[in-house]
Amino acid sequence: MDFILALHSHLPWVLNHGRWPHGSDWLCEAAVDTYLPLLEELDALARDEVAAPVTIGITPVLANQLASPTFVIELEDFIAHRLVSCDEAEGDLAARGQAGLIPLVGYWRTRMRRLRDRFRREDGDLITAFRRLESEGRLEIMGSAATHGFLPLLGREESIRLQLAVGRSEHERLFGRAPRGCWLPECAYRPGGEWAPLPDAPGQGFRRGIEDFLSEAGFRYFFTDAHMARAGRAYVGSSELHTGSERQSARPSSAEDVARSPYRGYRLLTDRPSQPLAALVRDPRSSAQVWSRGEGYPGDEWYLEFHKIRWPGGLKLWRVSGPGSDLGAKQPYNPEHALARAVEHGQHFARVLRDTAAKEGPARDAVVAAPFDTELFGHWWHEGPDFVAATYRALREDATVRPVTASRHLATHPPRATLELAAGSWGADGDWSMWLNDETAWTWRKLWPLESAFWEAAPRALADPARRPVLAQAARALLLAQSSDWQFIISTGAVADYAIRRFNGHCDELASLLDALGSPDAERLEEGQRLAANLGVRDRLFPDVLSSVEHVLGGGRAS
Repeated sequence: MDFILALHSHLPWVLNHGRWPHGSDWLCEAAVDTYLPLLEELDALARDEVAAPVTIGITPVLANQLASPTFVIELEDFIAHRLVSCDEAEGDLAARGQAGLIPLVGYWRTRMRRLRDRFRREDGDLITAFRRLESEGRLEIMGSAATHGFLPLLGREESIRLQLAVGRSEHERLFGRAPRGCWLPECAYRPGGEWAPLPDAPGQGFRRGIEDFLSEAGFRYFFTDAHMARAGRAYVGSSELHTGSERQSARPSSAEDVARSPYRGYRLLTDRPSQPLAALVRDPRSSAQVWSRGEGYPGDEWYLEFHKIRWPGGLKLWRVSGPGSDLGAKQPYNPEHALARAVEHGQHFARVLRDTAAKEGPARDAVVAAPFDTELFGHWWHEGPDFVAATYRALREDATVRPVTASRHLATHPPRATLELAAGSWGADGDWSMWLNDETAWTWRKLWPLESAFWEAAPRALADPARRPVLAQAARALLLAQSSDWQFIISTGAVADYAIRRFNGHCDELASLLDALGSPDAERLEEGQRLAANLGVRDRLFPDVLSSVEHVLGGGRAS
């Protein structure tokens, strides 16, 4: 049986939007807690000749931030601040009678210095570091939509195409090759059919399925959640193509229904028969071992407690401790014990994979796909990178479980069954309710008219050199406003004011830019040009965005 570990790396655009708690510190924490430690572990595995073929997605909006010179400055300052905090903490802990915690300050000081040195050895360029690993054949990097837009709810099909076109072109620019896989934002999918997410939504009517857009953009596979496969239909037999509304009701007469097992890859019929698209299904069993803080590995008593933090300074000095213990009862962290538990859990996870392989039998195309947020490993679960390394070590030369990249599995085992997916996501309740609910419906009602206004203004603006820079910044503002993060944060109730401010800010800036584009007044256009220039300094991403706008309007398709 093949095993695919898929890591999805994403953060919304936060550079130049403040530092703490949800500005650049958010990005720097992810780099220090997750991306740098993961690079360290992958290099250690390579030195020991242990294959670790991770399939990692890095969203274009995150990649643009990691490639920014501003990020280098911010991360150096972030680490410097943490080192100062270590110096201040020792005296303060001694004065408070907590000398037993002082050795942990040394742990953090050593770790921060080591990670800073690693960052400098990479010349502050994490994108090139991951790009090098892919060129060496050690991992595969997936693409994604430009700003992680929630594709099923975007109001215009052009907007879906733009998200994917920018995503693909930015991946090629930054990683030097076209991506084969696409991380579908939030695993959010809808089949072709009538589109009416709200009674007053504009543009209601038949819409193409998400699979058609992915195929059109040149992607060859994506990951989906198990409940969406279970609620759909799978069959083997005729591969005849049905397009548009025909495909929703047509059923090949020679088809034979098959079980919708999560342990196989599937093909999806699209309106581009020459470019097949595959879906890999998240395995519920192996995922639960990792996702669940209460029942999975991250809740172990020896692991670092995420929620108890020493202020000022931000140092975490305590472990999870007993089940359900409150923050006041947390015990001091022990890095050695935590590392030993991560190794044990990696070995246990390997046994879970072997058990799954044994239950599935000798099926030659069997696969376990285990997709997770990358930031779980290190940021939320401090020992996560150690666990990943321990898992690959435990599977070294395993006779029953073969770690592979997603593309490797699909190349050696082309899907034989066709899958018709049901709508849904990997969010709470498996539907779209984390992004469309009573608390967030207003965001879509604000965004949809702006989408239409942008696509109505774009053809004329593209033809006018004076308007093109304004249109380019309007496209960036549109993409930033479409980020799924804003509705998700609002729905969780944590720092909803931040998400509301960011969403409204990008929408209002987009409205001002569109107003300038549509005005016949030269002075108003000049105001729009100045606004675009100022926003371009703050939100400096997607330098070739106009090429993608032209691509979408021209009806161009990826080759």
